[in-house]
Amino acid sequence: MRGTLRIGTRRSPLAVWQAEHIQGRLEDTFPGLRCTLKRIVTEGDRILDVPLAAVGGKGLFVNDIESSLLAGECDLAVHSMKDLPGELHPGLVLAAVPPREDPCDALICRDDSHRLATLPAGACVGTSSLRRAALVRAFRRDLTTETSRGNVETRLRRLDEGRFHAIVLALAGLKRLGLAHRVTEVLSPDFFLPAIGQGALALECRESDVELRRMLARIHDPVTGTVVQAERSFLATVEGGCRTPVACHGTLSDGVLTLSGMVASVDGSLCLRRASTGSPTDAERLGRELAQQILDAGGREILEAIQT
Repeated sequence: MRGTLRIGTRRSPLAVWQAEHIQGRLEDTFPGLRCTLKRIVTEGDRILDVPLAAVGGKGLFVNDIESSLLAGECDLAVHSMKDLPGELHPGLVLAAVPPREDPCDALICRDDSHRLATLPAGACVGTSSLRRAALVRAFRRDLTTETSRGNVETRLRRLDEGRFHAIVLALAGLKRLGLAHRVTEVLSPDFFLPAIGQGALALECRESDVELRRMLARIHDPVTGTVVQAERSFLATVEGGCRTPVACHGTLSDGVLTLSGMVASVDGSLCLRRASTGSPTDAERLGRELAQQILDAGGREILEAIQT
C-alpha cells in the first residue's frame, strides 16, 4: 500500500475542512498513510465580482484542481459534490462518496426573529445561486435577490454589515464550520429543493490509479452514492449548472429511492416540479427519466428561454 497521498483542494476554510476531514478518514482507515494537502486557487475563487452564471458556471471551482490531478501534481481531489459538473473530465473518475451531511438550505436573517415568510416586503436576500434566487422569488414575489459571492465567512460578514436582510447558504457548510448557531430557518426540501449533490463530498482521482480507487472504496457510503448517482443523472440529462435554476433531491428509505426534481425560470415565475420513486438499483435510470419528464412537460422551453 502507498505511504503518501497528495490531496488537492480549494483554499477556502470550508474546502480545507472537507479535505482535512477526508485526510483524517483515510489515515484512520490506513495506519501508516500520510496525506498532505495541495491548496489550489481556482478560477472561481479568483473571479468574485460577477455572478457565476456570467463567467462559466460551477466548473470554475473544479477545473484547476482537475488539471492538477491530470498533471500528476496531486493524487486525489476533494470537491463539494454540488460544484461538480454533470460530466467529468476524461481520464478522471468519481471514486467515492462519503456519508452525506444535511442537504438542506438555511436562511440566515440579520433580524433573527424573521423567517422567509415574515421578511418585510422588498427585503433583499443575498445568494450566489440562481436556484436559490428563483426559489426565494417563487415563494415571495415581493422579495428581491442580489448576488453574494465569497466564502461562508465573507457572506456572513456582509449580512452583518447590513448589505442584505437575509442570505441563503448550505446548512452542511455551516455545520462543518461550527456556524449552525447562525441559522434562522432550515428551509424544507419539500419546497426549497436543494442543489444536486448538496451536502455530499466528491472524491475524484485518475481513472488509471487502481490502487487509490480500491483504497477510496473503503470510505465510500453506498446509500449516499446511490442517491447522488440519481441526482447527477438528472443533472446530466437536463444539462444544468450554475447558469440554470435546476434542482434534484433524493432520499433512500426502506429500499425505495424517492427523487424530486425542478426546473425554474430565473425570476421564479415558472417552477416546474415532478417526483418519482423506484428501486435503488435503477438510480441512474430514475434520474434520467425524471429529468425527461420535466423537459417534456415544459422544462425544455424554460431552459431554452434562459440560454438564449
